[in-house]
Amino acid sequence: MDISDIARKLDLSNNKLVVRKAAEIRRLCDAQFDSSVIGVGEICKAVICLEIAASRLQVIFDRQAAIKLSGMSEKAYTRSFNSLQNVIGVKIKLNVKELAIQFGCVRIIKSVQNMLSLYKERFLASLPASRRANADFTRPVFTAAAFYLCAKKQKLKVDKLRLVEVCGTSESEFSCVSTSMIDLCFDCVGVSKEKKDAKDVKGNREMLDVLPGKRKLEDGGYSSDDESSCYKRHKKMEEAKYEDWKSTVVNSIKKNPEKGPKKVIQTSLNFTKKAETEELQVDS
Repeated sequence: MDISDIARKLDLSNNKLVVRKAAEIRRLCDAQFDSSVIGVGEICKAVICLEIAASRLQVIFDRQAAIKLSGMSEKAYTRSFNSLQNVIGVKIKLNVKELAIQFGCVRIIKSVQNMLSLYKERFLASLPASRRANADFTRPVFTAAAFYLCAKKQKLKVDKLRLVEVCGTSESEFSCVSTSMIDLCFDCVGVSKEKKDAKDVKGNREMLDVLPGKRKLEDGGYSSDDESSCYKRHKKMEEAKYEDWKSTVVNSIKKNPEKGPKKVIQTSLNFTKKAETEELQVDS
C-alpha cells in the first residue's frame, strides 16, 4: 500500500509536508535494514513513518487509529515504533517541564531536576576515569525514569506505559535505568516498606494462636532454637511406639515358638495331563 493512501486513512493527506517526510523516513529504513527482521510489515512501517514525521513536524497524529490500521496490538506497535526509531537514529528530546505539564505533576519539577543531577554525579563517581567521558545522559529514558520515581515517591499516579511510550524506549530499558537510580539514589527516591510486628496485625495474631510452633517464648510457645521442632518430636514418639511393638512381638515369638506364624507351602500345579486329556477327547 502506498504511503499516501495510508495518510488519507489517517486524515493526513492534506499535509503534503508530512507525507513527503514520511516517504523520506521510509526510504531511509529500507536502505539501512530489513524491517521484517524485527517483525514490522510494510503497512505497519508506513504508519510508523507517518507518526515519526508528524511528531518531528509537530502535527497532531491519531495514534489509536494508527494502531488499528497497523493490525497490531498497542504494546506490539509501541515496541515496533521504538525499535524503528532507534535503528534510524531518531532522537527524542524530553523536557522535564513538558512531562510535568503532560502528566499533571508540576510540583515535582524541581525534585526531578535535583534527582537527575545527583544521579549523574554518583553514576560518574562509580565509573573508572577512562569511561567517564563516554557516559551519555542525554537519552530521554533517564529523564522519564527520574520523573516516574519522583512521582512515586510523592505518591502521585503516573501512567508508566504511557511514559515509556513518550520517551520512546522499551519497558526493559526503562526498568533497568529505574533500578540503577534506586540503587544509587535511594535516599532521594527509595520507598521503604515498613515492617509491622506480627502481634500488631490481627490476621497474623490469629495465625500465631492457631500455630503454637510459630510463637515466641513470651507468647506461650517455644523458641526456634529449641532442641527439636514439633514435627521431630512427633516423629520420635512414633518411632518409639513402633520399637515397643516390635520388641513385644519378637519376645512373644521367642517364648512360644509353636504359636509363631506358620509357613504356607504352595502346591505345584500341573496342566500337562489336562491338556493331553483334552487332545484325546478331540481325536475320539
